[in-house]
This record gives sequence, structure tokens and C-alpha cells, in this order.
Amino acid sequence: MASYKVLFRSSVYRDLRKIPRNDLKKIMAEIKSLMHNPRPHGCEKLSAMERYRLRHGNYRIVYSIQDDESTVYVVKVSHRKDSYR
Repeated sequence: MASYKVLFRSSVYRDLRKIPRNDLKKIMAEIKSLMHNPRPHGCEKLSAMERYRLRHGNYRIVYSIQDDESTVYVVKVSHRKDSYR
């Protein structure tokens, strides 16, 4: 399987600053794993848009996949109560 590039939307950096450090390390490891497998077990396609959601504890990672460009765009990382707004 080809390796994907992981790109972040500029607003994701603000989202990451709000997350506690111990959770942030685990979330970043989860995002890094998307380079090798952009559709891991447990990811779910969001019905309203061409995006995917990955759970990590109380946090959600929302991203889109561009297979033709081999790119994963991380759109949002937030607490589950704020994820789908």
C-alpha cells in the first residue's frame, strides 16, 4: 500500500492547542498512522459529506482522503461534544 501525505487545515493547529498534552500525544500518533492506512478499523464515513471520522477517547478526528493525490487532509480535531458543528 502506498504511503499517504498528511496535511492539516490551518484551523486544526488551534484545535490541537486546546487538547491536554497526554491526549495530544496519542492523537498525533493516531494521525500519523493514517499515512499508512487512511481507512483503519473503526473509522466511519460521515454521511453528509465526503469525510471520515476516527474516535480517540473523547476526541474525534475528522478528515478527508484524496486517493488520486495520496493525501489525507485533517479537517478538525475536537472534543466529541464539539465535533460536528
